[in-house]
Parts: sequence; C-alpha cells; structure tokens
Amino acid sequence: MATKDEVIEILKTIEDPELFLDIWFLGLIYAIDINQEEHKVTIDMTFTTPMCPAGPMMIEQVKDQVGLLPDIDEVEVKIVFDPPWQPSDDVKAMLGMM
Repeated sequence: MATKDEVIEILKTIEDPELFLDIWFLGLIYAIDINQEEHKVTIDMTFTTPMCPAGPMMIEQVKDQVGLLPDIDEVEVKIVFDPPWQPSDDVKAMLGMM
C-alpha cells in the first residue's frame, strides 16, 4: 500500500505553473489521508489565491499522478481556503518577497 512519504514525493513533482515551484514546497497541501481499506487517498489542498486559473489543472495532475501509486483506486482532492494560504519564509525568499 502507498505511504504518505510516497504521496509527498509525487506532490514534489507537481509545479504551480505560475510560480514554477512545487505544490509541496509552496505549502499548498494541508493534509494527506490514506485509507488502506478503500484504497483511497484524500488530499486537502489550497491555492495561492481563490481564483487561481491553474487550479483545475493542478487538481487533475494530483489525481493522475497520485493515482499511479500501487493499490490506489481513488484520489480525492478537497480544495480548502481555511486557513488561507500563507507563504513560508523560504517561499517568500524564493519569490523575492523578502
């Protein structure tokens, strides 16, 4: 069965197409739940802004890529905006915000 670490490694390969940084580093992933009985991964995710034009594309990438893991039959991505996304100091530095 897939592990949380395996899911995280996949999320590190998916970039926000506007910021060119991966969604894990950006802190867009709030929670990962792996239900071994149902062979399902549920991911709570946010966007940098509520009206992110790349949002639907990123959701599909997450579903497609995580769904390639062995024994995973379903990937659900829940979009949440509470709490609102706040970039970490590392992200701010990478984006020239510090």
